[in-house]
Formats: sequence, structure tokens, C-alpha cells
Amino acid sequence: MSKTFPAAQLRATVSNIIQAAGSSAQEAKTVADNLVLANLSGHDSHGVGMVPRYIEAVLEGGLKPNTAIEVKLDAGSLLALDGRRGYGQVVGEQAMALGMQRAQESGSCILALANAHHLGRIGHFAEMAVERGLVSIHFVNVQSRPVVAPFGGGDGRYGTNPFCVGVPIAGRPPFILDFATSRVAQGKMRVAHNEGRQVEPGYLIDETGHPTTNPGVVVVPQPGGMFGALLAFGEHKGYGMAVACELLGGALTGSGTWHRPADNLRAVINGMFTVLVDPRKLGTQDGFASEALAFVEWLKQSPPAPGTDGVLLAGEPERRARRDRETGGIVLDDTTWGEVVAAGAKVGVRVG
Repeated sequence: MSKTFPAAQLRATVSNIIQAAGSSAQEAKTVADNLVLANLSGHDSHGVGMVPRYIEAVLEGGLKPNTAIEVKLDAGSLLALDGRRGYGQVVGEQAMALGMQRAQESGSCILALANAHHLGRIGHFAEMAVERGLVSIHFVNVQSRPVVAPFGGGDGRYGTNPFCVGVPIAGRPPFILDFATSRVAQGKMRVAHNEGRQVEPGYLIDETGHPTTNPGVVVVPQPGGMFGALLAFGEHKGYGMAVACELLGGALTGSGTWHRPADNLRAVINGMFTVLVDPRKLGTQDGFASEALAFVEWLKQSPPAPGTDGVLLAGEPERRARRDRETGGIVLDDTTWGEVVAAGAKVGVRVG
């Protein structure tokens, strides 16, 4: 079963829970707004279903409320920042605000953010950049229980390691490419498991390394306490991009990489390597604007393939979902909602 919630109700509920776990009212609002925006965008994997894990991470000490970024290096257009295990929705926005300011001043900025707790939907940070007319590129690694198998491997060795690009397009909505380097995000398997659904073949291997359609293999321990693993998208190509995200988002930022046995801790630590460019400073703004628009319009002229709605650009499904869900509400399955209610109870909040 499932229930439909207005976005405003979910924002208020999540904010109350996060604040009761020790966050300031403003921090709780920022986290709640970000999570609900993910639901509105059609990415329930990064939405309010993350609240139970956040509360567990706070109670364990792996997530630090009311923590701001620390500047480790400020060399103008080169920044090294430490999130100090603060809420990723907060330290991520702080890091982007500083990086965008530098990019607008000098034309570009390379930003290394280490030790942020779960940053959530990386497309949010690309959307921040394109609103200022900036191009952004993001490589992110994930330090948590390793849930993705390397190409040719039979168990999880690294995280879902997302990659994201944001490009403003004059006269049209921006291009926002945001994807996990696994076939699907880990959170989508949590949602499928909570809903009691099987998933498509080719997404998962079980704890013995064999193909399965049961999303539970990466959500709950299997016989013997073992887990299965997600597969990389595009076989060796997605695997190679995941390694790039680990090396840049993890090693280069100073956040660290995963190379140890799995544990049961609930914190999710992200490192993010970001490149920001201002086309106006680059001197190619006019050509960039006209050529980007011409190419997008050329793509859109392609006749729809049979059984499809025609050509879409990255970012369009999210904008469409926001329009629909803002008016129609956000659907949560009973298991997910029950977990949110239980998370509230852990910090003394009664969720109706």
C-alpha cells in the first residue's frame, strides 16, 4: 500500500525530525527542502526515505549536525574544503556558493570537497551553477558499505559514485546530466525492496555472484550475513567512470577511497571534485550560446521512435516530475513512511 503526501507536509515533517536530532532550524529546513525536492524531481531514492539513515548516522556519531565547511586551501580559483561530516545538503551548498563566486570572478574554479555526509542528488549543485550561467562538472565518490561490483568482479568493492554535468542553454532549460555509475542508484533498490517489487535483469548479482532480480540482496543481509551487489552501467565503460569518480572525488580531494572490509556503520561520506567555468569569461559566450541552442534544436527535430515520447534532454524528466508532483503530491509506500515515523520516534518526534 502507499499514501500520497503534499510536498509541504513532508517538508514540515522532515524538518521537525532533523531539528530534533540536533540541527538548527535553518539547517533542518535546508535538509528537508533538498530531500523533498529529490522526491518532487522523481528521484525517490534520494528523497525523504533517507531520513531514517540520517538519524541513525547522527545517533552513531558519523553525521555531525550544525557543521560548516572548513577551508583547507584558498588559492583563488583553486579551493580545498573539508565538510567535516556535516550534512551534505548544507556543506555542499556552502562549497558551491564559494566556488561559484570564484568562477564568476576569475572565469573558473576547481573545487575539492572532502568528508561531506551524503550530498544527496548531485544534480542540485549543477542546477545551482547553471542558474548563474556557469558550466559545472562533478565527480563524486561514496564511502559506505561497498555495493557495486567492478567489471569482471563478483562482489561489491565501491559505491554508486555519481557523475554530473550542468550546462546552461540560452533560450531553453539547462542540460543537467546526473547519474550513478551503477546501473541504478542504491536508493532505488531500497525503494523497490520496500514496495515488494522485483527489478529488471542485469541490475544485480546475489551474494554468490550470480544474477538476480531481487533488490533485497543489496538492502538486507542474505544468508550468512552476506550482501549482493549492483552492476556498473555500460559494463567496462561505466566501471571505468566509477573508478575515475573514486580517484578524483575520493583520492584527489583528500576525502579517501574505499579499500577495507564492509562495516555496518550508517554514515555515508562523499568526496566531490568539481570544475566550474564561466563561458562569459572564456570569451566563447556568443558562439557557445548559439551553437548549444542549435544543437539542442537539431536533436529535438528527430522524429519520435516507435513507442516513445520523442527525444528528451537530461533534466527534462525531472522538471516534468516536479510539475506533476507539486500538484498531485508525492507517493510513499507504507514501509518507507513507517521507517520515517520510526526515525522520528527515535528523537522524540511523533509523526502523525
